[in-house]
Amino acid sequence: MSRINTNVSSMIAQNTLGRSNSQLQTALNRLSTGLRINSGKDDPAGLIGSENLRRDITATRRAIGNSERAGHMIATADSALGQVSNLLNDIRGLIVEAANSGALSDEQIAANQLQVDSSLEAIDRIAKTTTFQGRSLLDGSMDFQVTAGGANGIGLDTVRDLKINVANLGAPGSVAVDVNILNAAQQANLTVGANAFTNNALNDDLVLKLAGKDGAEVFTFQSGATVDDMVNAFNLVKDATGVEAVNNNGVIEMNSIAYGSKSFVDIEVITEGASGTFATNLSAIRDTGADINATVNGVRANGDGNTLSVNNTTLSLSLTVEAGSSDAVQFSINGGGAIIQLGPDVVSNQQARLGIQSLSTGSLGGETGRLYELRAGNSRDLTSDPTNAAKIVDEVITKVVELRGRLGAFQKTTIDSNIVSLSDLLNNLTEAESAIRDADFAEESAMLTRAQVLVQSGTSVLGIANQNPQNVLSLLR
Repeated sequence: MSRINTNVSSMIAQNTLGRSNSQLQTALNRLSTGLRINSGKDDPAGLIGSENLRRDITATRRAIGNSERAGHMIATADSALGQVSNLLNDIRGLIVEAANSGALSDEQIAANQLQVDSSLEAIDRIAKTTTFQGRSLLDGSMDFQVTAGGANGIGLDTVRDLKINVANLGAPGSVAVDVNILNAAQQANLTVGANAFTNNALNDDLVLKLAGKDGAEVFTFQSGATVDDMVNAFNLVKDATGVEAVNNNGVIEMNSIAYGSKSFVDIEVITEGASGTFATNLSAIRDTGADINATVNGVRANGDGNTLSVNNTTLSLSLTVEAGSSDAVQFSINGGGAIIQLGPDVVSNQQARLGIQSLSTGSLGGETGRLYELRAGNSRDLTSDPTNAAKIVDEVITKVVELRGRLGAFQKTTIDSNIVSLSDLLNNLTEAESAIRDADFAEESAMLTRAQVLVQSGTSVLGIANQNPQNVLSLLR
């Protein structure tokens, strides 16, 4: 070819050299960044997939951090609850000691009362000052907000204690709670008919054992003992047996003080004279109470005396009604609770609302009363009513222990397992994103070497192609 205006060979060499330079730049770019995809043109579909994975990876990392922080928050609350438990145990010991009034002076009991008051103040102080990142944990600010009343105007009039542990309020931000009591809790009951007596008096000598939930006592009655004598004897130790007696027109009615299947009344006639008719007029030798039977939002609740509870993924609560009440209860949970973001998506089924009740002495208590009543001058202080003071402390200790157990269970089974699950998910997502986006250095190094050789050879070929037109000059000589 002897044309000089168009150097086709040079053009071909330039195009080839340009492609080789482009391959060289691509290899250098990937090796310098460590990424196979640096722009959309590198792999459009791969870019979309990797960016979606990066979004999931970022959200998952934040979810793991949320769970870890929630674990730290619960650990802080648990530490404070442990100290409250220690103070309550000290109070319980002081009550038992103060009950020994026959061997203690008034000054010693007063000193015990002073310690009780100081411990109660310490509990209130712990409830106010336990914080995590500036938020109070035990003052009730993390409890659920409840509005009494429902569609039929039924409220919380018969409720003596309400504890909401977990509630999923969903998109509306509230949930209605409808408690329908099918059967009220019952006491255990035994009766001794009027025919057991003649003119309200025993016909013969009698020895019997009366047993209840709290213990048993043996009674010895002589012939002629009246119904009132027996009722008074039974009631004298009702705090030790858990059984209370009533004279109902010559019929002795013996009821368990407590309600529910754990309460019972048991009478064993040990000996009775030949003329006695007490044993034959017993309604039974043993009777057991019945737990409350109820549903919460159509779900069968667990009954324990006058207390009912339900525990599922959307609602966990316990509720205590007045003794033997069968009135329906309706209320709404409108907010509150500590929101724990467990998953990478901000939706209700990846969140948990954890209720932490107030630990102030005005809030802690049960059926018997509130903890503040143990302060000096109140109705349950060490000199006024140590028996019920001990019962209140027992109920409060149970509540605090249950709260610690619930928080610990949430931390172990929900938070810790969530961290493990999310960590595995994060590893898998990261591996998938790396397979799409990251550069294979072995492959890219080989491509770099190839591109370098092609650029060098292309440059040499381009030089030769550019010299070809000069060969035409030999024809002009």
